[in-house]
Amino acid sequence: MTIDASADRAVRAAVAARFERLPMSRWHVTVRLIVGAVTFFEAFDQLLIAYAMPQLRDEWRLTDSASTWLLTVGSVGMLIGAVLSGRLADRIGRVKVIALCVAVSSVANLALAATTSSGSFMAVRFIQGLAIGGEVPVAATFIAEITRSHRRGRFVLLYELVFPAGLTVGALVAAWVVPLLGWRWMYVLAAVPGVLCVLVQRAVPESPRWLAEHGRAQEAAEVMTRIETEVERATGKPLPPVAGPSRDEAATGAGAAQEAGASGLRGLFTGRYRRRTLVIGALWFTGYFVNYGITSWLPTIYQNRYGLSLSDALLYSTVTACAGLAGCLAAALTVDSAGRRRVITVCLSGAAVVLFVLAYLGARTPLQVLVWTSLAAVFFFGSNICLYLYTPELFPTRMRALGSSVGGALNRLGVILGPIVVGMVYAGGHVSPVFAVLGAVALAGAAVAVLGAEETAGRRLEEVSP
Repeated sequence: MTIDASADRAVRAAVAARFERLPMSRWHVTVRLIVGAVTFFEAFDQLLIAYAMPQLRDEWRLTDSASTWLLTVGSVGMLIGAVLSGRLADRIGRVKVIALCVAVSSVANLALAATTSSGSFMAVRFIQGLAIGGEVPVAATFIAEITRSHRRGRFVLLYELVFPAGLTVGALVAAWVVPLLGWRWMYVLAAVPGVLCVLVQRAVPESPRWLAEHGRAQEAAEVMTRIETEVERATGKPLPPVAGPSRDEAATGAGAAQEAGASGLRGLFTGRYRRRTLVIGALWFTGYFVNYGITSWLPTIYQNRYGLSLSDALLYSTVTACAGLAGCLAAALTVDSAGRRRVITVCLSGAAVVLFVLAYLGARTPLQVLVWTSLAAVFFFGSNICLYLYTPELFPTRMRALGSSVGGALNRLGVILGPIVVGMVYAGGHVSPVFAVLGAVALAGAAVAVLGAEETAGRRLEEVSP
């Protein structure tokens, strides 16, 4: 190892150690709220298409096939945006990418409100998907990098609750606005939070871990000093002394020379990271295949299969979204004590069991579907939110955003294929097989977690991923 490489490693270790001594403070909460607000509204934007779909089908006389493509084109954009943004955030910084994504998404909402055909809607929705898919994994990476190891799971997941909260509020707003004012006004309202891009640029500092990784040692030190000053002012107490690396971290770092030289896509498939990339990709895919296979089609199934009115169909779907939010909260409160691997395994297994039960019962009434899909949502929302915490922990700073974005891309592949497969299965007019297929996918995800996931709870990022 060269002298420069040793010096760079020392700078990164110093930044990590300085973060480890920071007590939780108003500064952490403020940054979490600002970035959380961005993620909240990106989630809000993501789900609106499901609630606009019943009116879009009537207005543009869409077939089932055309409806499926309208639902999934945004997810194709999110898949591409996830990969591109991860690479970009590892090169130019986390905060710049987050601000850019929220600005693009907001402008796209205004454009969606003005569209007059399914073709133009799909084109704009694809562009918006690039921004939504890009913001979410990069924001998760940033929050992980400003958090110490002690109770990191609770801190990060309480931030990540803003995403399902955004989905839930989006459902509530859409269930009121769409029947009353129409789908266009829903997108006009969703454009307002674009002003957050300015607040992010002015109030959120760049990740010191990223700055140190890119040889900007002086900037990293200056940002860390400002953060420490803010924390001391907020707590009213001097900070504890900086501790050295743990014995495990030192041992891990000593044996990581070969892996430390690899970055980018090649790095994700080098050494220990190969298995992590494959496992996390499978978990993202299966979790979101189930999630969006259910949530994207529920309003349409309630209306077409069971004859519910538009307002009742949206209301029933909203109850399921609210139940999922409860599952996310439960995961946030237990993920540090139970561990990431156990929470993900239990949640995916629970979702599989519930969906198999619903399929066995035959999904005969809308109330039956409401009860069992809501219970399943508690489980698969809980599993999926853990992945936003777990994924950044598995990769080093030099490729953390890219690793998170590759996970996000597999997420989007599940989001794309879930509604498509459900649409194909549901085309026969039977609902029960839909839930059997989704249960099988959830069970496959649980098997991957049992066999391949490793535990990261309570460990420094630099220890887990040198």
